[in-house]
Formats: sequence, structure tokens, C-alpha cells
Amino acid sequence: MAESPSQMSSSASDKKPLSLWSRYGPSENTVRGIVIGGITGGIEICITFPTEYVKTQLQLDERSATPKYKGPIDCVKQTVKGHGFFGLYRGLSVLLYGSIPKSSFRFGTFEYLKSKAVDEKGNLSPVNRLLCGLGAGISEAIFAVTPMETVKVKFIHDQGLPQPKFKGFAHGVGCIIKQDGIGGIYKGVTATMAKQGSNQAIRFFVMETLKDWYRGGDNSKSISKPIVGLMGAVAGAASVYGNTPIDVVKTRMQGLEAKKYKNTIDCAMQIWKKEGFFAFYKGTVPRLSRVCLDVAITFMIYDSIIEMLNKYWKKPTN
Repeated sequence: MAESPSQMSSSASDKKPLSLWSRYGPSENTVRGIVIGGITGGIEICITFPTEYVKTQLQLDERSATPKYKGPIDCVKQTVKGHGFFGLYRGLSVLLYGSIPKSSFRFGTFEYLKSKAVDEKGNLSPVNRLLCGLGAGISEAIFAVTPMETVKVKFIHDQGLPQPKFKGFAHGVGCIIKQDGIGGIYKGVTATMAKQGSNQAIRFFVMETLKDWYRGGDNSKSISKPIVGLMGAVAGAASVYGNTPIDVVKTRMQGLEAKKYKNTIDCAMQIWKKEGFFAFYKGTVPRLSRVCLDVAITFMIYDSIIEMLNKYWKKPTN
């Protein structure tokens, strides 16, 4: 029977590693998380990027008497009118380059931490679900997300200028580093760690809780892909409403006008004073659509690849 991600982390005494990985240092679960997570991230971002583009544009469009965009649909219309359909994919290369390592760190770290925290039955306590997800989010924030998100936001922000200056990925990164130094691609690291940590803590907590509830405590019970997708959508929605304010601050800290903020706290205070509470939830609708689809697709792809691998690499019978 094929395994789902939640089944992969049962105790070593219950499972033997696949022979393909048995001679390497990392555990089976950690290696699977790294490799399969990377593949999953690349596929997912190609599907959902336009919603990320719209969300970022709305968050960068600071509240004023004459906002540039009236809402998500107007943002799409203006972008397509001014830059064509593929204008909605500006910055994709940046996110694609970063999504593979981001997803690898996320799933690899989660599976590693989970393997250390599960009980003898392979279950995680509610607190450990949060902590493993938090660790996964912080890991991806430090090693992959912050540079990727900073460059992505600057690329999207640059397109909104009358005369965009970034001609491509390499040129844009070169301009950022030339202007701001290597630290220019590490803007908003504190806000990003807070965002990713809370994101994954909420998502993995909800996913693990829903899977435990569905299985009724029986980890051997498989879960169909549509159900996994539905659970992922619920987990994604929970994370959106839980940490969109952090995401807004992170986006402002990584935009082209980030220099006007002293730090993350100052950015949050300025938004509160000048734009009000609801500015912290700008871009919620496009982010909600993107994240629900994102998390649903991610876990469905992840489970599907696990099942495919299990068909081709059988475990030793001894």
C-alpha cells in the first residue's frame, strides 16, 4: 500500500529504508522530503504564479486618495492591457529558481524534525506539530525564501514603474546588489522568518490534525488525493487569515521603497498610523485563492510522487 507523507515518519523499528537511499547519511524521510519537495515546488509555482503576482501588486499599491488598482480583477486587466498576458508571469523565473530549494528545505526539515518527535505509534502531539512546522518555516526562510522573495518583489514592483529598469533575472539581481550590496537581497529577513515560521506552523498543524482525524488514529489508512487536496485548501486558508498582516509588512520591507522604513516594527507602525488596520489585509483575496490552491496542489503532488516511487523502488523483504 502506498504511503502518504504522514505515514513516512513512523519509527525506524517499524520501517526499513529504501535500498536506493540506505547507503547515504540522511534518513529516508529527510531525503524524500528534500528531493520530492523540490520537484513539488517547481510544478506548483508554474501553476499558481499569476495569483502571487496580483497579490504582490495590491500589497505594494499603498493606500492613497487615488490607488492604482481598484481590486484584483482591475489589477489583472491593467497588467494584461499594459504588458500582455505574460505580464502576469513577470518575476516567475525568480520564484521558480527559489521554489525548488524552498520546498526542499520545508519538507526536508519537517520530515527530519517529525522523525525525531513522533511517538512509538508514529503520531505527533499538537504542540510538536506546531514546532515541527515552525522549524520548517524558519529553515526555508533563512536559506531560500528571503533572497527569492526580495528579488521577486523588486521585479514585480519594477514593472509598475513608467520605465522598468530590470531586463531579466541576472540583470535585475546585478542591479540590486550593485545598489544595495549583497544585503539588498536579504531585506525583510525578520518579517520573512516570522511569516514562513507561522505559515508552516499553521499549515502542518492543520494538515496533521485533519489527517489524524480522518484516519481515526490508524496511520495505515490511506487518504484519497481529492481529500488530501481539500485538507490542503483548509490548511492554506487558515494560514492566510493567520498571518497576512506579517506578509504585508514583509512585502513592504522588500519593495523598492523599503528604505523609508527603519526596520520591520517601524514598517508595521507606519502602515497602522497612515493606512489603518485593514491595510494589513490588503491582497487577502488573491492570496487566499493562491495559497489554498498552492497548498492543495503541493500536498497532492507530494503524495502522488511518493506513491510513484514506491511502485518502482520496493523495500527489502528481509
